[in-house]
Amino acid sequence: MTLDIITPDRKVYSGEATAVTFPGSEGQFQVLNDHAPLVSMLGQGPIVVQTAGGQQTFTVDGGVVEVLQNRVLVLAEAVTV
Repeated sequence: MTLDIITPDRKVYSGEATAVTFPGSEGQFQVLNDHAPLVSMLGQGPIVVQTAGGQQTFTVDGGVVEVLQNRVLVLAEAVTV
């Protein structure tokens, strides 16, 4: 699936992912390939991106995630790597 993590001032990440774990406002959740459509609020915490080449972690201060047809879009308030 394709993942884009965007803040108001820059694109933080854009690429393929096999799994992504999010800090949802009601608890942690994970998105895999062919996930059902979803829109969710994000709380503060780590976004863990798993790719074929390894794993990356980004810390967000909140935001929104949309999942639709193997495309994941994160609109984050702020991100630290």
